[in-house]
Amino acid sequence: MKKLVLGLACALAVAPAFAKMDCEALKTEIAGKIESKGVKGYTLEIVAKGEGKEGKVVGSCDGGAKEIVYSKGK
Repeated sequence: MKKLVLGLACALAVAPAFAKMDCEALKTEIAGKIESKGVKGYTLEIVAKGEGKEGKVVGSCDGGAKEIVYSKGK
C-alpha cells in the first residue's frame, strides 16, 4: 500500500510536465506504473478538469483541460 501511495505521489509530482501529453498515452503510462507494482482492481478515467468526484487525480493532459482519475476496487 505504501508503494502505491508513493507511486501516486510521484505521478502527481510530474503531472504538470505531462499536461500537454496525449490523454490516452498518459493513461497508458500511469497504468503501466501502477501494474508494475502489482496493483489490481483499479480504474483510470479521463474526465474534464474538476469532474473527478470519486478517486484521486493522478495526472492531467490536454493542456490541463482533462484529468486522469484513479479509483481502486472497481
